Amino acid sequence: MAGRLRAPTGRYGGKSAAQRQAERRRRFLDAALQLFGDSPGYRATTVAALSEAAGLSTRQFYEEFRTLEDVLAALHLQVNAWAEEAVRTAAAGARGLPLADRAAVIFRAYAANVTADPRRVRITFVEIVGVSPRLEEQRLARRARWVDLICAEDRSAAVRGEAATRDHRLAATAFIGGVNGLLHDYSAGWVDATLDEVVDELVHLLLAVLRAPGPSPEG
Repeated sequence: MAGRLRAPTGRYGGKSAAQRQAERRRRFLDAALQLFGDSPGYRATTVAALSEAAGLSTRQFYEEFRTLEDVLAALHLQVNAWAEEAVRTAAAGARGLPLADRAAVIFRAYAANVTADPRRVRITFVEIVGVSPRLEEQRLARRARWVDLICAEDRSAAVRGEAATRDHRLAATAFIGGVNGLLHDYSAGWVDATLDEVVDELVHLLLAVLRAPGPSPEG
């Protein structure tokens, strides 16, 4: 398929073409969350199966997307956007709190959003991995956004004297990798702990990252 088919224009059923297109796109993404995030998974899903689950036709699929990879890319961004919105809302509400309390509030908001639906965990930490160079670039770009958010918190805390003044980007990247692994294992039932215990441990690690001084130079 060289490109998407052209969607019809004009009003129909009281809805504009843009409204109908947005609704179709939402239905495809809702169906993808179920099929990619549960069973059979992204790699075993076909365009026909996704269209049937969405209650739409394959022609309508190609009016919105070129490939299933495009759907996975859009869904991955959507799941991350939900989590980021939850984090930014929590951060705004925790303004002025001491670092330890603020970190706990923010990270609980992230963990609660991501783990509230096991399908989101699978999309974020499993299905997106290794699909293509394009999606690897997208996955790493989204990870970089989370690293940027941690570094921004670090700079604010350093101004208040609550964190070490240094570049925490490398440590923050390592922390995000740990978050991804532990939350995936928790959601898969491989961790014998409650979500509160998992979050407490991750907050403890985050505080250690933010408060740790930089490596001492040799000599």
